[in-house]
Amino acid sequence: MEIRGPRALPARREDIELRTQDGLCLVGELALPEASAPAATLVTLHPLPTAGGFMDSHILRKAAARLPALADLAVLRFNTRGTSSPRGSSEGVFDGGAAERHDVAAAMAFVRERGLPRPWLVGWSFGTELALKYGREHEIEGVILLSPPLHRATADEVAAWAHDDRRVVVLVPELDDYLRPAEAEQRFAAIPHAEFIAVDGGKHLWVGESQTRRVMDEIVAAVNPSALPLAREWPAA
Repeated sequence: MEIRGPRALPARREDIELRTQDGLCLVGELALPEASAPAATLVTLHPLPTAGGFMDSHILRKAAARLPALADLAVLRFNTRGTSSPRGSSEGVFDGGAAERHDVAAAMAFVRERGLPRPWLVGWSFGTELALKYGREHEIEGVILLSPPLHRATADEVAAWAHDDRRVVVLVPELDDYLRPAEAEQRFAAIPHAEFIAVDGGKHLWVGESQTRRVMDEIVAAVNPSALPLAREWPAA
């Protein structure tokens, strides 16, 4: 059967809770390969909660549904403070990306406690701001930025990655609502080693199966390229 839409492939899935340094409980889910140890870990950071973003925003939900089976990846999703989803509500209130520093730290503490390997931060829209602002504080292999708006991450915070040899992978949709490839390439030029990928026909929300697949392919190309090409049917041939 063709893999598309919200279909969830086999995985070990666990509802989790994260505890922040400022005393909040955040709700989330960990998805692991069904019968093997993960090759790497995706710590996902969702779009803006005040505009409907949460841990089930479709690209993150589909990453958790597909990539444990297709690419041997662990996928951690969670609601940042004050955010609700069918999984539940995280305590606290949205703080515009400031106190969310503690949310990123709580997720990374969970990764360490569980011994999850080779963590990457995967941010989408608002989540890219958190990855850029706070990712350098943690032991990660790199960041993958989907539709970065660069509304909250300052020029200095972007440029700070120039002095960090960890990978910075930037996916910018051709038809993005906030930051399109030409301007994005200029603003990320401060990071000489940034891997800049302009996606023809792409839009900020990555709607449609072809855009979903492109995002999944680029994530796996960065994190576990030996798993490519990703199967398009399940069971995989």
